[in-house]
Formats: sequence, C-alpha cells, structure tokens
Amino acid sequence: MDQTNFGPIASRRGNPSYLWRFGQERRLDFIKPFIGELDGLILDLGCGVGEYVRAIKLAGIECVGIDIEHSRLLDATARDKLVESSEFAPASYLLAASETLPFVSDSFDAVLMNEVIEHVHDDRETLREIYKILKPGGVCILFAPNKGYPFETHGIWWRNKYIFGNIPLVNWLPERFRNRLVPHARVYGHLDFESLIEDLSFDVIEHAYIFPGFDNIYKRYKLLANVLRFICYRLERTPLSRFALSHFMVLKKKPHS
Repeated sequence: MDQTNFGPIASRRGNPSYLWRFGQERRLDFIKPFIGELDGLILDLGCGVGEYVRAIKLAGIECVGIDIEHSRLLDATARDKLVESSEFAPASYLLAASETLPFVSDSFDAVLMNEVIEHVHDDRETLREIYKILKPGGVCILFAPNKGYPFETHGIWWRNKYIFGNIPLVNWLPERFRNRLVPHARVYGHLDFESLIEDLSFDVIEHAYIFPGFDNIYKRYKLLANVLRFICYRLERTPLSRFALSHFMVLKKKPHS
C-alpha cells in the first residue's frame, strides 16, 4: 500500500477482505450457528467486495450486501460472476450509509457487521437503524476492534502522515491520546456496547473475543502461525481472551410488546 496516498477518507473507511483465507473461514464458523436455521434474509452491512455475502449464499442462505463505496460494489458484482456454482445466483448490492438504511422496519432476519462499526460516522445511530430493520427475534452479529488487544491494526496518523501497520500499545493509551493518533477508527472496551444499546430492546446472547487468523504469518512461517493459532485459540476460552483482536457479539431483537 502506498502510504503517501492513503488519505483521511481511505483510512477512515478501512479495507475490506479481498481474499478468502483461514481467518475469514474461521469467522464464518462463528457466524453460522446464529444464521444456520434462518429461512429469511441476511444483510451484510459494510460488505466491501462481497466475500461474506458470497460465502453465506454458498451456504444456502439468502444474503444481500450494502456499502458506502460504489467502486467496491462494482467489484463485488464482478466477483460474483466468477463463482463456479450452478446453484449460486449473483447477490443484490446497494449503495447507502449505515445511518440511513433504505429498508422498511422488520425486513431482515439477521444483520452482519464484520469490522465495520468502528468506521461508520455514527455508531449509535447505525445500531438504531439495524434495530429498526431487524424482525422481532432477529440478530445483529458484529465483530469490532477490542481495546485490550495490544496492537492497533488500523495504523496511526503522526505529524500529518499516515503510518500503516500494526502499532503496539496505542489502544492502551488514555483515550484522548489514542484518538489523536487514530482519529479514523474507534476501538471498544468490554462495556462500551452496553451504553450504545441501552435504549434499544436488544438481548446480548453472545459476547466473546476472537484472535486473528495469522494468515500473513502463515504465508511465510507456517510453523509459527500454527503455534500461534494453537495457543491463542485456546486462550479464547479463558479470561485472557480479553486481549484478543476483536469482540464477537450477537444482539437479539426482543419481540414487540
């Protein structure tokens, strides 16, 4: 990536998944138990180039994608045409912001946000929109950056220059210092989502933590990546999971009273 051309808009919106690798497959395994019995429709909010939309549709579940970047949706449509499956029908993709979703109330059985909520303009309003379009009993499944993770994965801004990479200990700084270095992406502590949904009738039915897939390490050092996976994925079942890369949350919309 050319860091000199990585401007404020690009850094704020982040980069979607362009490849389907072990890390993406593992996240899909986290998602499947909450969508496997659904007969309705799933929305991938912030779908990027449609990697998860295609994976969900190939699992036999109807899914549509929405994103704020028009070029990404064109790429998603082109990638759909390359799928070699007679049972796969190209997905529907829409251009819209998360704070103004173009759907009526009670439209979807599930909404997926995979490392997206930290980039939206208004995370609270985004969750309100998700709540509105979910059917009663529908679920919001989200992955979001964990403040406890010892690396900031979105890079930092330093003296008006963007520094790309995993920067250590940034998220452990006091909030006002951390946000100066990373004004383009939020990070969330363990209790932050409670305040975001306090006026919404959601039940938190899952709140866990997930370590990365270590796919880039695997490309160069397979043994090291396998050791990291072995250790870290067992830590996910312990209190040390609080140091994992991402929150994994499932919010269920309560039935209308």
